[in-house]
Amino acid sequence: MRGALVLAGLVLSGVAVARDPNVILILADDLGYGELGSYGQTKIKTPHLDKMADQGMRFTQFYSSSPVCAPTRASLLTGRHQGHASIRGNSEVGGWGLNEGEGQLPLPAREETLVEALKARGYATGAFGKWGLGGPGSEGHPLNQGFDTFVGYLCQRWAHNFYPTHLWNGHQVHILEQNTYFNPHTRLTPDTTDPAAFERFIGKQYSPQVMRDEALKFIDKHKDKPFFLYFPTPIPHASLQAPAEWVDRYPREWDPVPYFGQNGYTPNLRPRATYAAMISYMDDSIGQMLDRVQALGLEDDTIVIFTSDNGTSFNGGVDREFFNSLPGLRGYKTQMWEGGIRVPMIVKFPGRVPAGTVSKQVGVTHDLFNTVLAATGGRTRRVDSVNLWPALTDASRVVARPHIYWEFPEGPGWQAVLLEGRYKGIRPNLRNRGLALELYDLQTDPMETTNIAVQRPDLVRKIEVLMRSERVPNPQFPLWVIDRPVPPPAN
Repeated sequence: MRGALVLAGLVLSGVAVARDPNVILILADDLGYGELGSYGQTKIKTPHLDKMADQGMRFTQFYSSSPVCAPTRASLLTGRHQGHASIRGNSEVGGWGLNEGEGQLPLPAREETLVEALKARGYATGAFGKWGLGGPGSEGHPLNQGFDTFVGYLCQRWAHNFYPTHLWNGHQVHILEQNTYFNPHTRLTPDTTDPAAFERFIGKQYSPQVMRDEALKFIDKHKDKPFFLYFPTPIPHASLQAPAEWVDRYPREWDPVPYFGQNGYTPNLRPRATYAAMISYMDDSIGQMLDRVQALGLEDDTIVIFTSDNGTSFNGGVDREFFNSLPGLRGYKTQMWEGGIRVPMIVKFPGRVPAGTVSKQVGVTHDLFNTVLAATGGRTRRVDSVNLWPALTDASRVVARPHIYWEFPEGPGWQAVLLEGRYKGIRPNLRNRGLALELYDLQTDPMETTNIAVQRPDLVRKIEVLMRSERVPNPQFPLWVIDRPVPPPAN
């Protein structure tokens, strides 16, 4: 047996043989901190994830590695924070048209991924969902990064439509024959009232169902050996699309006004109900996977981890105020205020992670790299990932996390450091405000309303040092002011 875990095992010739645990790692897409019942949500129904929280551990101060999709996924799989990561933004490869290519900047082959580390130890590895780290034929393709099986979207742009004409099955195109192509960024005029105008954005084959069904097949196929199942669901990222029977579970009076596509993505007749339906559909899919694990007798041998890649979106018809998606937090996706990077995190592992516990452990997505390796009895790596496994097995224990570093080169440019889990230094607009640093005490001011930089110059100096020492410039993702000059204002 590898590592220090003693788990219920197989029986061969009357002798118990311990097995390494399975891992199911679920990554929601743009799910806000307050969009699950276990995190205070009152409108959206998430019974399966709420049950998972009751049976496991729920974190109250867990962060995404970036405020957007691809960088967080890269940090998760490599254990490197955004000052050292190869992928630091949603850099596109190809175009937005039907025949203009797919993918984002590929994760380099030189990177050792969590998947490769587990596969080397005999794990079956499968991914089902949205990838975003390399298109067809690239070195970043999931089958070139350690996965045996992949079904889903290679390209984040194609994931803007939940009724696409195709997904990918490994290196092969997986045609969804019942769907017809449409532009998911179409706009309707505000005087549109005909329901048929909105119904044309709903197809026959819902991609989250396809990916969920493939994940269930993977569990069945590999029930007799350790497996790593990565489920980066595209839900609830816009476009707002869900099967009608799920939308109808929510009140029609929620939606007095349709969404016409005016803020990007697909028009929708009942945007609030659809958003809730998407999250409930995700919850139900996760429930089906957990039920399958239990039915196969694997529950005690399976670690299940759930989190999100960043905070709630700001466009596409998403109404974060209506759902109180980011309770008591400032900002949203693409920003480094708490609303953009503080995310839900739930871990279930019967007999090892104490049930019904709430952890104040500070953590971040890339910590899952070494945490999973440690939990499965593997050797941790010398990357930026902190092993949180001791805090998961003992709710009274806190693993030292002296600081967390972030940067985000897109938009106005951002840099942030969380010191001692309490003091947050942030440069929110490098392009226009330069290196001016704001400082907030999250313990007394979680809304980040009172800048205390003048009162605490000692902390400002520490954070400025970390902002220099924790980053290696990446020519493909330069930061304003630090790596590249700010262009002069337009005439």
